Amino acid sequence: MRRRKRRIFRRRGLTKICLTGDGSKTIYSERFGESYHSAHGATKEAMHVFIEAGYLAVEIAEVSVLEIGFGSGLNAWFTMLKAEELKRATRYETVELYPVDEIAAQEFSDDENFLALHASSWEEPVEMSPWFVLRKMKCDLLLTTFTQSYDLVYFDAFSPRTQPEMWTKEIFAKLFAVMTSGAVLVTYCAKGDVRRAMQDVGFEVERLKGPPAGKREMLRARKN
Repeated sequence: MRRRKRRIFRRRGLTKICLTGDGSKTIYSERFGESYHSAHGATKEAMHVFIEAGYLAVEIAEVSVLEIGFGSGLNAWFTMLKAEELKRATRYETVELYPVDEIAAQEFSDDENFLALHASSWEEPVEMSPWFVLRKMKCDLLLTTFTQSYDLVYFDAFSPRTQPEMWTKEIFAKLFAVMTSGAVLVTYCAKGDVRRAMQDVGFEVERLKGPPAGKREMLRARKN
């Protein structure tokens, strides 16, 4: 959820629909002054960071995912498609305080399954397919109490520059506490202070190669 110059071609309220370097779209938030995905390529980033380094790296038959920042819905959409492809039961919960409006979602993609994710009810589990159950929570992560445990966390908040309160030891400790043994957290951010905050609460953290034509590195943290 971030960064740099972008070509804007549509504007709706507090969001703008933009093209990224790989030809896919992102949404720019005027509230936070950042886009939801890399300007180098929204699709490439989501697939590399969250699907390939996250969803496919957790080798269990059934997986529970917590996403911090539903945003455009791109990560959830790609996860649902991959769950159906692999016939892998996936429980997907996501926290978002400022949901994208319906018009912006429609301009982002006209895919029926994508729009169904945005149209689904909040605060309750919704079966989007036989392999994918979605629960969207409109709440502030700082104030949220979780009652479930998770095998995988997609940490896709706005950048530390924009939302420094989201990248603290307190936040990572909160997530560490609700993750299962062996669970993985992935994020596009590779800042040293973020890595150290993760390590301070008990994660084993590795730097991985970043998405093509984008950031050089990303982080993957594991709870062992």
